[in-house]
Amino acid sequence: MMTLEEIRNTIAPELEALARRIDSALGSGNQLMNSVVEGYLKSKGKMIRPILVILTAKMLGEVNDRVMAGAAAVELLHNASLIHDDVIDESKMRRGRPTVNSRWDNHIAVLVGDFFVSSSLQQALSTEDIRVVSSIASLGRLLSLGEIDQIYNARYHCLEESAYLEVIRRKTASLFVSCVEIGGYAVGASEEQLAPMRRYAELLGLCFQIRDDIFDYSDDAATIGKPVGNDLREGKVTLPLLSALNRTDLAEAASMRELVGKDELSDDEIAVLIDFARRGGGIDYAYARMEELASEGIAELERVASPSGRAAEALADIFRYIIERDR
Repeated sequence: MMTLEEIRNTIAPELEALARRIDSALGSGNQLMNSVVEGYLKSKGKMIRPILVILTAKMLGEVNDRVMAGAAAVELLHNASLIHDDVIDESKMRRGRPTVNSRWDNHIAVLVGDFFVSSSLQQALSTEDIRVVSSIASLGRLLSLGEIDQIYNARYHCLEESAYLEVIRRKTASLFVSCVEIGGYAVGASEEQLAPMRRYAELLGLCFQIRDDIFDYSDDAATIGKPVGNDLREGKVTLPLLSALNRTDLAEAASMRELVGKDELSDDEIAVLIDFARRGGGIDYAYARMEELASEGIAELERVASPSGRAAEALADIFRYIIERDR
């Protein structure tokens, strides 16, 4: 099995070209914008999404300029959504560094996020493929709807697992689906190839978000790069706690449901809920769900390509990385 670093090494030239392309796409004649963007790009993420675009293209064809433009488009839109999310959530830290809104202010953060959105659309247009443009436009809508659904669920204390899954399908998995779509479109993949790839990507995205949500029940904020219990602080009840509330036979389950229903939680109350989720088997359940998703996702991938292919092998190994990652 390849590690993420080994996967990145297999497409190192493409990732280097992508970094240059993104830097160029975000260039402007505005000194303040350039300063904010430069600071933001110092805390690069893992680049999972453009990696998916490039690997899908490699598996189904050959990487070309349309692939690189598509990879830039999804990465720019993804980062736009993060910048805007940090404003909504009033987050202070992201990837172990101050967020744009905390380093500057909300006004600048919103405008910088909008600049990323526009830059994403420019990259999509440069592919001269209306399907890529449509995928990016549809993705923007789904990301917004996912966030709206999440706010609704938090406000009205919705504790159904099905509602949680629908939120993460829109706010996270939709982006993964767009990645494989765009990678496939750029190399002329058939719909027969793309259908199982979309399902693979959706399952991968669900798995990614579940793992991300598990971090909120950690006891090491320094490792994960954000405060522990942050989701609960914002009223977001995710899979580990949902499972404990709905499946456990622990005597305090009813009182925990009442506690979750409060509009504001103290740090002590958040600690109680985290402890309950752990003791109620919520973490174990979330890991089991990820394993189920990974098994189904790899089966979908194998419908498209031989597991012995290097790109297909890397796409399968991304599931294992996501489940085992520590931040």
